[in-house]
Order: sequence, then structure tokens, then C-alpha cells
Amino acid sequence: MKGSGCWETASVCSFCSSGCLNKLKKDDSGDDEDTASPADKSELHQTLTNLSLKLDDLSTCNDLIAKHGAALQRSLNELDSLKIPPESGEKLKAVNERATLFRITSNAMINACRDFLELAETHSRKWQRALQYEQEQRVHLEETIEQLAKQHNSLERAFRIAPGRPSNPSKSFSEGSLLTTKGEDSEEDEDTEYFDAMEDSTSFITVITEPKEDRKAESGTGSGSVDWASSDNVNEVLDGASLIPKGSSKVKRRVRIPNKPNYSLNLWSIMKNCIGRELSRIPMPVNFNEPLSMLQRLTEDLEYHHLLDKAVHCTNSVEQMCLVAAFSVSSYSTTVHRIAKPFNPMLGETFELDRLDDMGLRSLCEQVSHHPPAAAHYVFSKHGWSLWQEITISSKFRGKYISIMPLGAIHLEFQASGNHYVWRKSTSTVHNIIVGKLWIDQSGDIEIVNHKTNDRCQMKFLPYSYFSKEAARKVSGVVSDSQGKAQYVLSGSWDEQIECAKIVQSSPSSPSSDGKQKTVYQTLPAKLLWKKYPLPENAENMYYFSELALTLNEHEEGVAPTDSRLRPDQRLMEKGRWDEANAEKQRLEEKQRLSRRRRMEACAPSGCSGEEAEKEAEAHMPLWFEKRLDPLTREMACIYKGGYWEAKERKDWHMCPNIF
Repeated sequence: MKGSGCWETASVCSFCSSGCLNKLKKDDSGDDEDTASPADKSELHQTLTNLSLKLDDLSTCNDLIAKHGAALQRSLNELDSLKIPPESGEKLKAVNERATLFRITSNAMINACRDFLELAETHSRKWQRALQYEQEQRVHLEETIEQLAKQHNSLERAFRIAPGRPSNPSKSFSEGSLLTTKGEDSEEDEDTEYFDAMEDSTSFITVITEPKEDRKAESGTGSGSVDWASSDNVNEVLDGASLIPKGSSKVKRRVRIPNKPNYSLNLWSIMKNCIGRELSRIPMPVNFNEPLSMLQRLTEDLEYHHLLDKAVHCTNSVEQMCLVAAFSVSSYSTTVHRIAKPFNPMLGETFELDRLDDMGLRSLCEQVSHHPPAAAHYVFSKHGWSLWQEITISSKFRGKYISIMPLGAIHLEFQASGNHYVWRKSTSTVHNIIVGKLWIDQSGDIEIVNHKTNDRCQMKFLPYSYFSKEAARKVSGVVSDSQGKAQYVLSGSWDEQIECAKIVQSSPSSPSSDGKQKTVYQTLPAKLLWKKYPLPENAENMYYFSELALTLNEHEEGVAPTDSRLRPDQRLMEKGRWDEANAEKQRLEEKQRLSRRRRMEACAPSGCSGEEAEKEAEAHMPLWFEKRLDPLTREMACIYKGGYWEAKERKDWHMCPNIF
């Protein structure tokens, strides 16, 4: 019985040793895979610790095999010295032979483990040097790609300004004109767009003072503006503007969508051949999308519409400008976690938001161009304001990040006062495309102009930098009256909140060491204008959608057959059926290409050729909007011509194209 027990123990140790070796091989192969992805020092230290523990296990197994092997041999020798029947002697001989074979095999395995350990120790430094070399090569490749992207961009600019090419100089703010469309001819590279902006932080300093002192100071300035501290109207309109309760709807809206499936896909494998190309021209699987179209994302800007409802009641245009500025910033709050790409709308695709009951507004979007992608938008509010815009998305992949530049002017008009505001969107940047965690940032300057009173607001979105002392996602601005005198300071972050403070006195600061001089604004305590709503529960598994975003793709009866809610690939993706969604997306894109070829064929008989044929092929007559000259920006833009809501009332959609 003693010998049998030793045999079983030795057998278990044999399997343990084999298992340790197999596991060690698996872990080694896992480490090889890890070298292809970024690993920090803590992960490397943990890997080395695990390898050391496994070597200790092998050493323990070696000692146990030697110990129990010797005990087994002694037990067999004791049995051999006993007097046993002849038939048992044959069995004992067979056991001795098996024990000898086991000892030989165990010794061979132990010697192999020893050789493996010596070989691993011999080549460990070589492996470390190879790993370091691969890491350096990867960093060098990233830098090379980034440099190539910059050179590509420089060559494009050099070509555009070459002799013989038409120029389109931008108008300056000082001339009293709007910022011109920032398109291909005014595109900036990384150096001018980001590093200069980081060096040039806010151009003013704010000092908060007590209200009593400021009332005296303000009376001494001779300003004709409303007294911030004593005006009941100001307190009523601007205080707690973001705390307005959301309207109740007669229709029960959904509060969740299916959780996002855990699909993995290498973005770099798709993007590495697309440097410098328009993002809208790169075929993307739905794995990089969120189940909303660009038209729905555009409509999402209305989430904090109550700021404009409040602004209607402002009797002072400068105070109204503060709320308009807060509204312009609030549209970026939904982007902080939203790194997924919205669906590119099909040409002629529409999206309506009929929420008169709870939001007090009606919104309509239509995709009016495919290359470049452009969407027209019109909003009517029963509270006394209307908003319209045509936004063209220009996007470029620049190596390690993607720049998304919305082009086009946003118009906002209040019917009672006639105040007409115009502004443009800032540049969005998605970082860490090649390696690391994706994150989004906003940068650039925005000027909001009231064309009735000539009040202005200069907003600055500070780009994030590791070397900057400013807080991340910071926004600052100054609101000036028609005489150019600063009246309010705005501050906050584009993903959280905006505050405004009344300026009572301004003076220049002492020059800094580099000769720069900032303006010092003496202000009253700041008041909260806008604060972001908290995200719904489980938002991280629902693409970080807000409460409004969760309802945008909800199925509704009576919408036009071109509505984004009826787009099949987007609906399949929302349900988690991504493979089917990708197949449907390819079908829709091929259908759109076929429609484009038909337009080109229709152009052929008219004698068009070359670029003329291309322009004719892209020519598309929007259904609900029409091209007009904007009298303020002097640009051609699509303006709502009416008829949609009347067609919905009649349930007559015969004029809509078949795009799905």
C-alpha cells in the first residue's frame, strides 16, 4: 500500500510539471501579443513576477519528483527482499521496469527544464533589447506618420496659393464682418491651430468684488447698462436659467436602448491608408458608429432650448447675448464621451423632431449635399424664436488625430425684438487614433454677433495640453455692447457649466516678462447660466446618450419615408445586429452610387464633360429647402421653404424619393 501511494503521488507531480510547462508556454505567447500593444512598466513588472512564480513551481515539482521517486525505489527494494510466491515475482519485476522508465523520463524532463531555464536566462537580455527596439520603431513610425500628414497638409496649402489660383481672403472681425467660412483655403495645420492656441490663453484677468463697492464704481463709469445688483429683471431672467424643469410630454418616451455589443475592431488597420482624405469618403463599418445619423446629432443641439426660451424675456440685448452664448456652448456638452461616428446621411434623408407639447418646438433637417456632406436645419419655437443653419462637415485624418471642422453659419432670431444672432461652430478633434484611449476636444474662437444692435461675444475654446495650467475643456468669453465696451465675462467648461459675471470696471494689467499685457476686469460675483443634465443610468453601455438622444431614433408614426428613424442599417445597429447592419449599409451605399451614376448619365446628353459632369452629377434639388443668398454672410445657403408640416398633416409623401 505504501508503494502504491508513492506511485500516485509521483504521477500527480508528473502531470503538475507538464501543466506548468504548458502554462508557461501559453503565458510566453501572451507576452508576445502584448508587445504589439502599449504596455506600461507595472504590466511588465507583473509579467516578470508571474514568470518567477512559475519557475518556483517548476523547482518545487522537481524536488517532489526526486523525493517521491527515491521513496518509490526504496519501497520496491523492500518488496524484493521479501519472500513472495513466484507468480508475484513476475509482477514485481514489471513494476520495477515501469519505475525505472518513470525515473528515466522524469530525469529527462528535469534536464529539459534546466536547459530551458538556462536558454531563457541566456537570451533574456537579447529579448529585452529586441522589445526595446520594436517600441522605439513604433514611436518612430508614429512620428513619421505625423510628419507626413503635416507635409501633406503643407503641400495642399502651397498648391492652393500657387500663382494662377483664385484667392479667397478672409474678412477680419475688425471690419465688422462675420468670420468667413473656414474651408479648404483657410485650413490650418497642427502647429498653428493648437500650439499657438496653448500659448495664448485667456487675454483677460477677472477680479471679483463686493456688490456695494461695484455699484459705486459702476455709477462712476457713466454706463447706461442695467445695474446687475439692483435689477429684478436680471435676477429673474439670468438667475438659475439652467435649472428650468423639463417639460412633461403626453407621449411616453423611451429611457433606454439595447446595450452596445462588445465588438472589437482595429481602427488603425482601416485608417492607415487614409491620411489626408475626407473622413466622409472613407468606407467605415458600423463598428465605429453610434446608432444616430448626423441629422439627429444636429438636432441634439436643441437639448438646452430652455436657454433660448428664457432669452425671449430679456429686455436688455446684452443680457440676452449671455444666454445665447451659453446655448452655443451647451451643444458641445454631449460630445465629451461621444467618440463614435454618427451615420453619414443619405442624400435627401430627413429628420423631424415634432415636440411642441413638451419642448415647444418643431425641428426639420435635410441632407442637401453628399460630397461634401451638408445638412440644412430649421427650428420653430412657439415661445418666439427660430433657428436655422446649413452645416457642412469638413474632416481630415492627420496621423494621430482627426480634425472635424463644421462649416457654415448658425442664425437665431427672436420675433418680438428682432434681434438676429449669427455664429459658427468650433473645431472638434478626436485624439489617440493610433494608440491609446480616444478622447475628444474642442478648440478655436467663436464670435457671436447681434446684427440688429451690433452687440458681440468673443468665445474662446482652449485646447487641452499637458503643459497648460488651464483646466481641461475650459471656455471663456467677453460680451460687449454696440459701442465695444465689455459688459459681461463668461467662464466655465463646455462639458459642465457656464457662468457670467457683470463687469463694473476694466483696466490694463502690468506687462509680463514677455511683454504681453492683459485686461483686468473687476466683476460682481458670477451667476450660473447653464449646467449640464446628468446622464441616464447605464449610459456607458448606451453610447453615452443623453435623455434626449435616447428618444431621437425612437420609432414614430407619420414621419416622412426619408426620415432617419426608418434607415434600416441604423435600426439594425441599434438592435445589436451589427453584421446585418454592415451588409445593409453596403447595400444603401451602392444604391446611392447608382443614383449618382444616373445623374451623370442624364448630364451626358447636355454636353457636360470632366469637372462639369462631376458638378452636374452632384447637383441635387433639396425637397424642403432651397438655395438662397444669405444677406448677412453673403454666402449661398439652404433656407427652409415650407411645406413639410403641411404634407405631414395631409399624410401626403408622394414627392419623397426612395432612398432606403
